[in-house]
Amino acid sequence: MLSDIEISQNSKLLPINEIANQIGISADELELYGRFKAKINWSGIRRINSSSRQGKLILITALTPTPAGEGKSTVAIGLADGLNYIGKRAILALREPSMGPCFGLKGGATGGGYAQVAPMEEINLHFTGDIHAISAANNLLAAMIDNHIKQGNELNLDINNIFWHRCVDLNDRALREINIALGGKINGLPRVDHFDISVASEIMAIFCLSQDIADLKQRLQKIVIGKDIAGGYVTADKLKAHGAMAALLKDALMPNLVQTLEHTPALVHGGPFANIAHGCNSIIATQTALKLADYVVTEAGFGADLGAEKFLDIKCPAAGIKPDAAVIVATVRALKMHGGVDKNDLKHENIAALRQGFANLQTHVENMRKFGLPVVVAINCFVSDTEKEKQVLHDLCSSIGVESVMTEAWEHGGRGAAELAKKVADFVNCPNSYAPLYAPELSLRQKIETIAKEIYRADRVEFSPLAANKLEEYQSQGYGHFPVCIAKTQNSISADAKLLGAPKGFELPIQDVRLSAGAGFVVAMAGNILTMPGLPAHPAAENIDVDSQGNICGLF
Repeated sequence: MLSDIEISQNSKLLPINEIANQIGISADELELYGRFKAKINWSGIRRINSSSRQGKLILITALTPTPAGEGKSTVAIGLADGLNYIGKRAILALREPSMGPCFGLKGGATGGGYAQVAPMEEINLHFTGDIHAISAANNLLAAMIDNHIKQGNELNLDINNIFWHRCVDLNDRALREINIALGGKINGLPRVDHFDISVASEIMAIFCLSQDIADLKQRLQKIVIGKDIAGGYVTADKLKAHGAMAALLKDALMPNLVQTLEHTPALVHGGPFANIAHGCNSIIATQTALKLADYVVTEAGFGADLGAEKFLDIKCPAAGIKPDAAVIVATVRALKMHGGVDKNDLKHENIAALRQGFANLQTHVENMRKFGLPVVVAINCFVSDTEKEKQVLHDLCSSIGVESVMTEAWEHGGRGAAELAKKVADFVNCPNSYAPLYAPELSLRQKIETIAKEIYRADRVEFSPLAANKLEEYQSQGYGHFPVCIAKTQNSISADAKLLGAPKGFELPIQDVRLSAGAGFVVAMAGNILTMPGLPAHPAAENIDVDSQGNICGLF
């Protein structure tokens, strides 16, 4: 059996200008990055967004992830290919992968099998350099903060209340807490600092939520870098940092155009983690795609309790867009794990565990309906699934009034997702009463409690004294209208990664909160959340290599 990278490398891609031409983008509206990658330049973006056309927006989400793998990106790519296969006009709008998981454990974000965006090895590694630009802009601000302190600290920054962290797009646990400016007075004032992974940084969130360069600059100005010795907030504009940061980001902010193995256009742009950040691709990419096609397939990270909730409560209101349907990806394998089956036993039929684990999928279906969206379940089939298991899952979906469709996009690409495409094309015309879960005028604390009780099914929320005091402070400083972005484990609907299925009767602990004033939301840390992952005992990096011809191998 061929690996994902072998399938991708054996596929014949079209020159990217031909893909652009398919959707009405001219050569002078492209900035080429080789033969198969390009950015749509600002003149092209302005021209495209002046159109009155507005495609249907389809959100792909999933049940709570398991080590068995759910294939959410694969289904998203397969659905877009499937829509084109049945004669529709569809485009993908996806996140770009972080290199951290590519070299670590989770893997990339370009799909799998015959439902991939390509060139997969380039997209999964450096791509067009967007995340490098985000890291550079983030670290420029960090350098300017420490330089300001070294040069006399005119703003009276309190070095014990610097909120801004450095970042790098790799998993490196040794950088979680560090001492900087050691080695004498010439190197500055020593203090404790931290590194986040770049995709969890506020710059990545700002990048993905900005409408254009002007909006980007305004958001960068508003970043709260820390407090002065009197306790007042100090923003990035006080350091005159925002202009240079925007200069580093202005090319990266143009959306990237690539293609699937079946030549479906794909705008792959921005990549925030959904368990830490808001987990959706850029507003610019989504809005541009909606002007170019009749159907836009996008995805939000991890399960519907994380990425989808943030897509619907943070991204959509910020962008002024409305989704037309939600597709929840489920697998027999994952539901059996939620029903208590060990990963090594998934090849054996287990109807009882499937029925028990179904509670997880049911919770996610109910949650999407709380936002007023039509919902379809995509059953991503694996060869180990038995016919009885697939029929039972189909019947379970019917029992809660949700339609389900089997999909084999991994094995057959768009043809394997054709039935799902037909169903989704019908569903986007169903009645739609989308609305965010909570109103802006609720307090920050009330918003957290609403998500915890309505989406996670927590009985109560326990705020640490630190979190409670900071929420009160943010409220008093005029940030109470912000949405909240809850950072928690992706492995459970609760904050306890060991609680599979659909846990109830638990308490959601909010240990800390962080203000992301530039991004325009408050992050609530549910449990012990790491913003800098570490590598596993045997990282994927051990298997990645390059041959004498410059071809990458071992990347999934």
